[in-house]
Amino acid sequence: MPRVVKLPPPRNARNWDEFRLQAAQRLVQAQPDSIYLGPVPEPLLAIPVLEVELNGDGSVRRVTVVRHPTQARDTTQIAIDAVHRAAPYGAMHALSRPWKWTEVFLFDEQRRFKPRMLDVD
Repeated sequence: MPRVVKLPPPRNARNWDEFRLQAAQRLVQAQPDSIYLGPVPEPLLAIPVLEVELNGDGSVRRVTVVRHPTQARDTTQIAIDAVHRAAPYGAMHALSRPWKWTEVFLFDEQRRFKPRMLDVD
C-alpha cells in the first residue's frame, strides 16, 4: 500500500505547458514510494495512457483510459489511483477549456512509474 503524502496547496497554472509540468510533479510528490526518476529502463513493463478531465477547482471530474497496456494491465488502475491521490491540481479558470490533459505513465518492472512529461528534455 503506497504511503499517503499530504501535498501542499496546488499553484494555479498560467498556461497548459506549465499545468502539465505541475501535474506531473504532483503525481510524483503524492506517491514517492511508487515512482522512479532518472533514465527510463528498457524494456518498460507497461505504458498506460490516461485522459484526465478536471472541474474548475482542479478536482478530478473523469479519468478515461486512452490506452491499456497489453501486459501488466493492473498498472492502469495504479495510474488512475495516482491521478486521484495527486488532486486537486489548482484552479483551472485561467486555462482554456476543455480542462483536460493526457498523461502517459512509464512503468518499470517493479510497477513504479514516471510521468512521461518528466522524461521530456
